[in-house]
Amino acid sequence: MKIVLILVPLMLILVALGLLLFSWAVKNGQYDDLDGPAHRILYDDDKDMIPDEAKTEKKETASSEARPEADDSQSESKS
Repeated sequence: MKIVLILVPLMLILVALGLLLFSWAVKNGQYDDLDGPAHRILYDDDKDMIPDEAKTEKKETASSEARPEADDSQSESKS
């Protein structure tokens, strides 16, 4: 029974020491994530972040207008 009177205060001292060390580590940035922001930039989530009024449509009309002219020049050279 005498061992319990020794182990309980010893356990409380060790727990307090562990909590102090943990709080020191958190305050000094030991658990900061340094790699997360570098990897997070690679994720493709731009569609969700762009507001609807800022989105622009793809200009397919310019590319489709250029194609018939090229086709016409090719057909004229064949004739």
